[in-house]
Amino acid sequence: MFTGLIAETGTIISFEKKSGAARLRVTAPTLATQLHTGDSIAVSGVCLTALAITPTGFEADLLDETLRRTSLEALAPGSSVNLELPTPAGTPLGGHVVQGHVDGVGRLVSLTAVTMGTESETDWLLKLTAPATITRYIVEKGSLSVNGISLTVAAVERVEHGDALVTIAIIPHTYAVTNLHTLQPGDPINLEVDVLAKYAEQRSHTPKTETITELSLIELGF
Repeated sequence: MFTGLIAETGTIISFEKKSGAARLRVTAPTLATQLHTGDSIAVSGVCLTALAITPTGFEADLLDETLRRTSLEALAPGSSVNLELPTPAGTPLGGHVVQGHVDGVGRLVSLTAVTMGTESETDWLLKLTAPATITRYIVEKGSLSVNGISLTVAAVERVEHGDALVTIAIIPHTYAVTNLHTLQPGDPINLEVDVLAKYAEQRSHTPKTETITELSLIELGF
């Protein structure tokens, strides 16, 4: 499990495409020293398995399923990626529950400064499109993982074909320590909705159980 709090940004060294798969090489100057072969690491919101670890980076294999469902195939050498290690059990949850399982790929519409000042003082407004397949899970004030970053939705506007225009406020710290500032309009973005929303939907479709009574609780061992 991840929380969407980015530990550092890495750089794509190479992307080697094979038949139905690919091998990704990434620099991770800080996190590489904490990795062991087989460890999970989130790369721009995609949970991957670290292989061929060096003091400054790692490699990871991407299967066809990962290539189809994420934006990683669009990365070129030199691209910046957000990196996060799994959250140890018992650690305070600073962001929200992020699994590293991308639900859909959105597109950056704009990233606009809304207050002017130094880089550490400027707030930003992020606008992105989300595909119709996941828009029912995106709500105002709800959580959304954007390239692995835990963010809070400021507004959702339904647009054509069931897609949504999502607006998110970005604080200076998030702008500075993630790869958001490297993106251009039209770039693909990995989106993961709050898994709790999925469970709530599933629960709403589950047939209602019998009315709870004192006898039924006793039968269940309470």
